Amino acid sequence: MNHLGSLAVQGDDGAVDSLLREIWPMVFRYCRSRLARVSGLAHHSDDVTQEVCIALLTALPRYEDRGRPFISFVFGIAAHKVADTLRVAGRVELVPVDAMPERPDDGPGPEESAVRKSEAQRARELLDELPDRQRKLLVMRVLVGLTADETGHVLGMSAGAVRVAQHRAIARLRKVAVAKRFVP
Repeated sequence: MNHLGSLAVQGDDGAVDSLLREIWPMVFRYCRSRLARVSGLAHHSDDVTQEVCIALLTALPRYEDRGRPFISFVFGIAAHKVADTLRVAGRVELVPVDAMPERPDDGPGPEESAVRKSEAQRARELLDELPDRQRKLLVMRVLVGLTADETGHVLGMSAGAVRVAQHRAIARLRKVAVAKRFVP
């Protein structure tokens, strides 16, 4: 990822395309996981991911390698875009309208939304039982999809230490889930 980021910074169009294809799924999962915490915002994940990619393209010429992984630069942009979306959502008032939408709502129905919300709440409760470092590690590895090496760079750990810590965090989650009767 760092090499691809370096080539993209130098203006290599092929590298920019490859970089965007590579980061899109990770950024999308990150945005979805952060926005899903607020009712009604998960469907903005695709738009926010697109904003992150546009902001990344705009910032590439000004990027300076400071020894940190390129992906942390990308997720810094993503964190700001998610925060902007959450801030705007807090100020928006929903107003009923008389007009019908032009196309059907393909989103999840009320039952599926309720189940998703319940499952997300249970997952948050479980993650809240973990120490901060383990929780961050699992979010980066499982929700965002970072590799052990990328996660290690962000957390200041070796890839092997990330794998061991991930194993311990999952074992701890399993114990908490059984204790809270989330799992049979």
